[in-house]
Amino acid sequence: MQVSGSTIDEYISNIPEERRAIFAQLRSAILTHLPKGMVEQMSYGMLGYVVPKTVYSAGYHCNTDLPLPFANLASQKNNISFYHMGIYADEELLAWFKKEYSKRCKYTLDMGKSCVRFKRIEDIPVGLIGELMTKMSTQDWIHLYEEKLKK
Repeated sequence: MQVSGSTIDEYISNIPEERRAIFAQLRSAILTHLPKGMVEQMSYGMLGYVVPKTVYSAGYHCNTDLPLPFANLASQKNNISFYHMGIYADEELLAWFKKEYSKRCKYTLDMGKSCVRFKRIEDIPVGLIGELMTKMSTQDWIHLYEEKLKK
């Protein structure tokens, strides 16, 4: 079941019991290592980690009323999903992540362009997600976004 909620607390309270502990660990790792200037908020129906408009007033090019997205965390029907725009936009960061993932996890990486799907909660590399969050500053992300993604 995909979790819903209009606030962070409501979203978290709707996460299935068997996923709550690992979800809380992932959220804690993200928040502990969240680049300075970014904030947590509801974004696209999940927990979002964004560059607020007070830091980057141009906003997201797809909808300039929205802040610039960086990462998301969601409890989906069949997995916990973690989205990170840095690994989508930076090939070196993606290569680092894939290499580190293979060292730390016994199961094959299940990934889309920016989405990492964790189907086995016992094999989620919480420390790696925290470390990934430290690999790009807010200003690094804005620069990369403007260089590669903004149209």
